Amino acid sequence: MEKKDWSQLTLINNADHPKKRFEIHVEGQTAFIEYILAKGNAIYLTHTEVPRSLEGNGLGSAIIKKTLDHVREKGYDLVPLCPFVAGYLKKHPESAKGILKKGYSV
Repeated sequence: MEKKDWSQLTLINNADHPKKRFEIHVEGQTAFIEYILAKGNAIYLTHTEVPRSLEGNGLGSAIIKKTLDHVREKGYDLVPLCPFVAGYLKKHPESAKGILKKGYSV
C-alpha cells in the first residue's frame, strides 16, 4: 500500500477516554495510542491501534511522530511499553533523543 502524507492531521489528547489516549481521526475511523501519565512526569505508551482498513500506509508512524512531538513539548519522560512504538523508536532512534525516561533504551 502507498504511504500517505498524514502531516496535516491533528493529534487529539483524549484524556477523558477511560484508557486515556492520543487519537487521530481519519475517514470516520480512529487510530490511537493509549497512555498512562504517572507521577514524576513519566508517560507510558501502552498500546497502539490503527483501523485495519488504514493499515500499511504510514498512519501508525504518523500518530507515533505526533505523539512523540507532544511528549517532547510537554517535557514528559517517555516509557515506550507498546511494541509498535518501541519498534518505531528502534528504526528511528533520533526520535527518542532527550525524552526517554532514565534507565530505558531502544
